[in-house]
Amino acid sequence: RIECFDISNIQGTAATGSMVVFHQGTPEKSHYRRFTIRTMDGPDDYAGMREMLMRRFRRWQQSCEQQAADAKRNDAFARLPDLLLVDGGKGQLGIAQAVLQEFELSRVISIAALAKENEDLFVPKQSNPVTLPKRSPGLLLAQRIRDEAHRFALTHHRQRRGKLSARSQLDSVPGIGPVRRKALLRHFGSLDRIRTATLSELLQANGMTRPAAQSLKEVL
Repeated sequence: RIECFDISNIQGTAATGSMVVFHQGTPEKSHYRRFTIRTMDGPDDYAGMREMLMRRFRRWQQSCEQQAADAKRNDAFARLPDLLLVDGGKGQLGIAQAVLQEFELSRVISIAALAKENEDLFVPKQSNPVTLPKRSPGLLLAQRIRDEAHRFALTHHRQRRGKLSARSQLDSVPGIGPVRRKALLRHFGSLDRIRTATLSELLQANGMTRPAAQSLKEVL
């Protein structure tokens, strides 16, 4: 079981993280997980990676407690990886090592970081990266998993960025506060659908009034 983690953001905004899981070289998509990163202050990928890994292994601890109490557990977090792979270089590797030490898992889980620039693998206790042949099965598998983690994180990031953009545009409309904004997005699903809705359709959203709907039509 290999778990790979990646962070996606633009200058620290709408930061998201991904956890993808491969078992015996095959994606186990039911165990994929996305993380909305909460603690990043600006474009700090290290902080984002630490938050995501801390949350992942806290969920593992919770799963152990649930198992002890015969409660239903989340298998995506209950199972530990044989290999933890992070997207990045020495810095990301150091973050992952520190997190595993906090959870006393350093001797349980192998760890590596795959840097994009030269596709080098960084591993603990080695100052120089491991350079695998470009067509080696091991490197190709690591690249495939890393690219899947990047794709999964980027998809979530784009969704979050779209929601934040819709929120900011709706907040600029007179008569549209947080409650109505949420009601509109829940009813229509996207800013584009709100923009193309008729006045009567806008009034169908929960809590909408005619003056607020008219403001929407004028501004959007």
